[in-house]
Amino acid sequence: MNSQTYKKLVAKNFSKDFHSAVEIVEEKILEPADNEILIRNKFAGVNAGFDTLLCKGKISYFSETPPIDLGVEAVGVVETIGNKVTDFAVGDAVLTTQRGGGYREYQAIDAALAYKIPKATPEVLSLMPTGVSALVALEQVGAMSSQETVMVTAAGGGTGHIAVQLAKLAGNHVIGTCGSEAKFKLLQELGCDRIINYRSENVADVLKQEYPQGIDLVFECIGKEMFDTCVDNLAVRGRLVVVGFISEYGKNLEPISQPRIYHKLFWKAASIRGFLMPMYQEYIPEARDRLFDLFYSGQIKVAVDATEFKGIESIPAAVDYLLGGKNCGKVIVKF
Repeated sequence: MNSQTYKKLVAKNFSKDFHSAVEIVEEKILEPADNEILIRNKFAGVNAGFDTLLCKGKISYFSETPPIDLGVEAVGVVETIGNKVTDFAVGDAVLTTQRGGGYREYQAIDAALAYKIPKATPEVLSLMPTGVSALVALEQVGAMSSQETVMVTAAGGGTGHIAVQLAKLAGNHVIGTCGSEAKFKLLQELGCDRIINYRSENVADVLKQEYPQGIDLVFECIGKEMFDTCVDNLAVRGRLVVVGFISEYGKNLEPISQPRIYHKLFWKAASIRGFLMPMYQEYIPEARDRLFDLFYSGQIKVAVDATEFKGIESIPAAVDYLLGGKNCGKVIVKF
């Protein structure tokens, strides 16, 4: 190692604004404990929704107080191993998904929490935890089967483009919504059956006219009007999985006044189900291994956004970029 210190991004306080909540700090690089490996991070995935809610103090299952280390998934190379580590060697490429391990140049982590990969490339950051979340949400929460109509909102994003492919592999007709021509083209390449660019078509009108029997399964990431439209167009025994609500991240939640939602669900025996990956930890190992097999065998593709973000200093801009819906695929920061 050429340097004795490294930089990381922390939330110094809770704030509704991500930029005012975070700061870059510099710390000494420490030798790993006996059971740890020291990793030099090369790439980190950006999860703007989680980042924003965490910095607002709005993650219900999270009780830490600032300063809080930020970032989750990272790909890097092992620099040093602890005395009792036998499964890793210096130079190994690894993937980690520990909260606080992403937005930093170095991390020391228990070797049991790292996942060895063939090569330290940014593409794998679309698989875990992002892709794993898509797989578990569709199968365990959405009870996805085959020969159904499945709709994925924000389908051109990091999670959505994986969900589209998994639904297709399961033998379903897949509808994907997006907001740009670049995302439209990506979804065409991935085999999405019906792509709705909500900037040029009205989603509600398309669904009413082309899918009068309704949608069997919705993978919903946007919230607000898109959520309402999806609920209105659920099929008999349809399921809507709430994976996120990016339209309201970093904002005050929109108050609404309308008849209670059970009036829409009851008569169709439909359901709305929330998904949070930490509540489904037991499914991660099998889902991870299966997803990596699909990727390395060429059965699914991953999309990494082409916009380049370099260094810890670029992370706030990357968060803004993702929240603004400008991304096409997974947003990555390179160190």
